[in-house]
Amino acid sequence: MKIISRLHCESESFKMDLVLDVNTWMYPMELGDKFRLVLALTLREDGYPDTGEYNPIELEQPSRADSFEYIMYGKIYRIEGNENAREPNKNKLSAYVSFGGLLMKLQGDPNNLHGFEADQQIYLLMKKLAF
Repeated sequence: MKIISRLHCESESFKMDLVLDVNTWMYPMELGDKFRLVLALTLREDGYPDTGEYNPIELEQPSRADSFEYIMYGKIYRIEGNENAREPNKNKLSAYVSFGGLLMKLQGDPNNLHGFEADQQIYLLMKKLAF
């Protein structure tokens, strides 16, 4: 049984490309599945930073995680740009994240990756969409 799958995805809304490792034993994914993906610096609804550590007291408060099915916590380990593009509108920025060894590469318009920094902790939240 395959436990980890590498997804190759295109955003319908933001012109972004995504390569993402998912534990498909915990969160089964099939070819053609559509999902919503959110990247956040905190799970707190009020936007206040959290520690990134499990805290049962915080579970009593509403969380961004409440409306998602699959959540990972990781670290941005590299940001790289495509400054050599011949056309200004062809510039792309790539963010690389490790979620405990499960990897993600998110690439696209630099405006959509504004605020991403190397060594920044980040949450990934996913939920499958119904057709």
